[in-house]
Amino acid sequence: MSVLGIIYLLSRVIAIGAIIHVLLDNRQPAKTMAWALVIYFLPYFGVIAYIFFGVNRRKEKFVSRRSMDMLTRRSMLEFVDQRQIELPHDYKPVIELFSKQEFALPFINSRTEILTSGYEFFPRLLHDIAQAKSHIHIDMYIFEDDALGGLIADALIAKARQGVEVRVIYDAVGCWRVKGRFFERMRSEGIDAEPFMPVHFPQFTSKANYRNHRKIIVIDGRVGYTGGMNIALRYVKGTKSGTWRDTMIRLEGGGVNGLQQAFLVDWYFVDRTLLSDKKYYTTPETTGMLMQAVTSGPVATYPDIMLGYLRIITSARRYIYIETPYFLPTDAIFLAMKTAAASGVDVRVLIPRRCDARFVEWSSRSFTREAEEAGIHISLYEPGFLHSKLMVSDDAVCTCGSTNIDFRSFENNFEVNAFFYSKEVAEAMRHIFLDDEQQAVPLSSIHHRMHPGIARRVWDSLTRLLSPLL
Repeated sequence: MSVLGIIYLLSRVIAIGAIIHVLLDNRQPAKTMAWALVIYFLPYFGVIAYIFFGVNRRKEKFVSRRSMDMLTRRSMLEFVDQRQIELPHDYKPVIELFSKQEFALPFINSRTEILTSGYEFFPRLLHDIAQAKSHIHIDMYIFEDDALGGLIADALIAKARQGVEVRVIYDAVGCWRVKGRFFERMRSEGIDAEPFMPVHFPQFTSKANYRNHRKIIVIDGRVGYTGGMNIALRYVKGTKSGTWRDTMIRLEGGGVNGLQQAFLVDWYFVDRTLLSDKKYYTTPETTGMLMQAVTSGPVATYPDIMLGYLRIITSARRYIYIETPYFLPTDAIFLAMKTAAASGVDVRVLIPRRCDARFVEWSSRSFTREAEEAGIHISLYEPGFLHSKLMVSDDAVCTCGSTNIDFRSFENNFEVNAFFYSKEVAEAMRHIFLDDEQQAVPLSSIHHRMHPGIARRVWDSLTRLLSPLL
């Protein structure tokens, strides 16, 4: 047999072995088929990609249940002390779902601000950092080594020199392009900076698929931030595709405890240090708006944030408005949205016209056409890249956080969202959506997107097959 014949035979054997491994994992049929196709038609590339991004590590116990119980005990006690708390009847099932599955307890929050640009968020953050007396906790997918990242790092170093505890978690894959000296400088100045799940060949290659996509900042246990913004200059300066439109939530009050709890669980994972001192928590409010900080991840029993989205979508009576940079919905979410639209609910989705990932944009086009044909109104944001991740329904419930409407956020990433059960916050978020929608064009008005040629339709359908892997 020739050398080429041996190479071909070897590729087939490796591909068949990898496909059998995919089949035995008994994951969702769509994801199984997607991996099988990639491995079969591109055996060497497919097997390497599967090793890095496909091997299922969801069953590993990254954080032990005992540690989780210890970390959440204080939050549970604080919740018991909220004797005047009343759960809204319409959303009590959602609140209890989050509480029972991941100890995402509801808290009364005294103040909530919605920040819609880097010009609002970063000056506010720098001011809060300057006021810190006890501790600063940051959990970021990307902490860029650019002018803005350097400015934030300098502010953190200044506080560390004053004796403030500063802890930073950054995602190892999200910060791949960041030089090690950037974080080493922080460490040399007394900041505890730890990478989340570093990827080293070959021991942990398969963990590259499970990333900490959360954005959490907690200062002195009294101020918290979450949303879609990373620490990077593009959220202020923009990129070649235009300005970056994103949403962050600033919290004061009991809701900060939920974000703190999420950070402390992640900190235990990266540092194996259990932090449970009462100084890390704030006293719950007695009046204000009700909210939950909800996390999800590949080690959880259920995809909690996705289940929350499902409950809210299926409970909607008047409208559901969604902003997301990527629209690759899971079957359950897509069916719920189409069912709501068919029931007369006003379902609208706002996505960027130009995506920062071309393959994702191609994959989403068949989804958006199908959604439009099902009565879901899709609009394309034009001024720049829409990176905002929010949902609001019926002027009663809304959510904002790090979660995209795609397979990766719902199933593979570690995410966090703030859920608000408040007419005031929901109305504010609805106005933000409608303002953004004014700067968008309806998909139905773009003929070549709604009625592409056969070659484009075939390509869009082919790329859609890979959507569970993106």
